[in-house]
Amino acid sequence: MMQESYEIVLEPVAARDLKSFKHDAGMIVDEILALETSPKKGHELSGSLQGVRALAFSIKGSGQFRVAYLLHEKDRKCIVFAIGPHENFYALAEKRAKPMKRLLEQVIEEKRQSSLKKKPVAPKARKRPQDG
Repeated sequence: MMQESYEIVLEPVAARDLKSFKHDAGMIVDEILALETSPKKGHELSGSLQGVRALAFSIKGSGQFRVAYLLHEKDRKCIVFAIGPHENFYALAEKRAKPMKRLLEQVIEEKRQSSLKKKPVAPKARKRPQDG
């Protein structure tokens, strides 16, 4: 069975981020494009960035980078809204996530609904001999 791919949506601010990394842009794009077939490659964030995923990777000679994105499973989209070096990245992502609050709430709700569907039913408790 072939897995359906996800569409990568680059927000305008993320496109500007990408342009600023002239020499590394091609390698960064390659990392982002991996999300088409592996959208959960990035790790889930918590706290004020709950619902956001971050893809971490290294570029030889340039260091550690991060990409912040929302995984909109219903529409099969990865919405990239921040790209940058690891240093101070999460503060940048938090600032940029605020205007996306409505979409972020949708993503969190989708995830909650999905986890409710997947929860296994607990087996019935066995009676212990002392319970009589």
